Amino acid sequence: MVMAQTATITPGENLVVEGIPPIPSALAETVERYTQFRYASLLSWHPTRREMLISTRFGEVPQVHWVKTPLGSRQQITFFPEPVAGASFQPTQGDYFVFSKDIGGNEFSQNYRYDIASGNIALLTDGKSRNSGGVWSNKGDRRVYTSTRRNGKDADFYVVDPQNPEERLLSQVESGGWGAADWSPDDQKILVQEYISATESNLWIVDATSGEKTLVTPNAGKSKVSYEGGAFSKDGKGLYVVSDRESEFLRLAYVDLATRQHTYLTSQIPWDVEEFDLSDDGKLLAFVTNEDGASVLHLLETATGKEKALPKLPIGQVSSISWHSNNQDLGFTLVAARSTADVYSLNVTNNTIERWTESETGGLNTANFSEPELVRWKSFDGKTISGFLYRPPARFEGKRPVIINIHGGPESQFRPSFLGRLNYYLNELGVAIVFPNVRGSTGYGKTFVDLDNGFRREDSVKDIGALLDWITTQPTLDKDRILVTGGSYGGYMSLAVATRYSDRIRAAIDIVGISNFVTFLERTESYRRDLRRVEYGDERDPKMRAFLQKISPVNNASAIKKPLFVVHGQNDPRVPLNEAEQIVKTVRNNQVPVWYLMAKDEGHGFSKKKNIDFQFYATVMYIRETLLK
Repeated sequence: MVMAQTATITPGENLVVEGIPPIPSALAETVERYTQFRYASLLSWHPTRREMLISTRFGEVPQVHWVKTPLGSRQQITFFPEPVAGASFQPTQGDYFVFSKDIGGNEFSQNYRYDIASGNIALLTDGKSRNSGGVWSNKGDRRVYTSTRRNGKDADFYVVDPQNPEERLLSQVESGGWGAADWSPDDQKILVQEYISATESNLWIVDATSGEKTLVTPNAGKSKVSYEGGAFSKDGKGLYVVSDRESEFLRLAYVDLATRQHTYLTSQIPWDVEEFDLSDDGKLLAFVTNEDGASVLHLLETATGKEKALPKLPIGQVSSISWHSNNQDLGFTLVAARSTADVYSLNVTNNTIERWTESETGGLNTANFSEPELVRWKSFDGKTISGFLYRPPARFEGKRPVIINIHGGPESQFRPSFLGRLNYYLNELGVAIVFPNVRGSTGYGKTFVDLDNGFRREDSVKDIGALLDWITTQPTLDKDRILVTGGSYGGYMSLAVATRYSDRIRAAIDIVGISNFVTFLERTESYRRDLRRVEYGDERDPKMRAFLQKISPVNNASAIKKPLFVVHGQNDPRVPLNEAEQIVKTVRNNQVPVWYLMAKDEGHGFSKKKNIDFQFYATVMYIRETLLK
């Protein structure tokens, strides 16, 4: 991206720009500080030293960095043009680590070994298929991971010794929804998960030698049950799992492997358990609950089932919880509305918290950033829908324009967090932002998750109609200046709102969104097609196909009367580029202004800073043009 000596910004060589007016260089200078936020997240503790690998970005994309003391220097270790994901130390010596990386956002990740002493990097996978990162054996001599190499569709299990990378096919499966969770203490068995849908999954135990699978969680034809991963107890006689069995919410449970008896450990908490980690000695279970969108960290003694008191953390998101092998330090990533994501550790013997990273915030004082406000409204059928409202500073007087920002998934949830660049819309443009959690969102029980499935797809769109009604009742919000935006499924929702409620919005932004459910289901990568059919419906069924065609935005595009901005990555394996191309062409044929931005080196959303920056500049200009004029 070129700015020097020119009055306008030249897009990067991989960007295709259509219908977007020239962007003044002055705009980039105005928003510059909001493009400089950094984030850090915990990747892996060193097994013998109190040191860690983290992910953060100093160049274009996030890379692996080594931090040797709390608030110590962040020593960059990997240097690639593509983002690096999931690095994990070898768990006994720590003399090398394994990491994952794809190309251009295609999500066909490959695994690599990085040798600490030499800095040499070795490819561990075939270089072509889609591979999961994998899970270490307790001895640290093997990793089990999934790969689609056999047929491009099914996520089979492979075992590899990263020191001698000859992979062995362990077990063939059907579908792309399989993943490894843990090894038994003697490394003879592997716990794996079979994901079927957001509300249905199974746990199996795979023999680490023969590959033979045994179902641990038979459901006997009852209502759907979800199991979100698990871990072996240290005596190998049971499993700690997260499940919504006999419950609306995901609870932590202990499963006796001899009897399959479930003992529930968190029934007193009426919210989802979203993550847990068992200490190396098996005495403590750290877990995180999602309580109305905010993360709460808990600590449970396995012997007594009692919780230990912990220091209070800021309201935000806690993730990547991970025990050090010393059984005292619990590492985690924490992000809140006024603080970007950073890495911390909690010493559970004396309840002290130490900060390991302090990420830059572009020189801005984030202490003044807007805090989220939980809001609720009644939808068309009487159901209560909720979301989070961020208000601009009080110096902006009068009714404020509104951006409705809809999450993807659809089995996802907007959680109060650091808004990054979006703070510019609040602080400098005076725009309020609402993040709705429409039906189909997670976090509110499994019944709520299923309310938008199949033929009920448009009910979630009506939830946004009800939000538009709610906005008209708010004395500080301007019902005549509303823009709707979203990514992935949220992109579909933006397009659907633009077709159904065009007279009530000023503009829409569709980021990597679905414009036609039939073409999407036919063209999304084969490893995920059946998983998406469970959510959206099977396009091979004539009745469902007709319904999906009827509700698809591209077939209702004549109703879009307001400007549209479409953003997509050429290498998107989830929502293929065709979804963007067809909605752009159709809406333009209706003589409606369309801005189009496509990146040749990106996939399902932009990950490279120069591309993200250009998208941000264009979006600021689009908001000024459509919402603020």
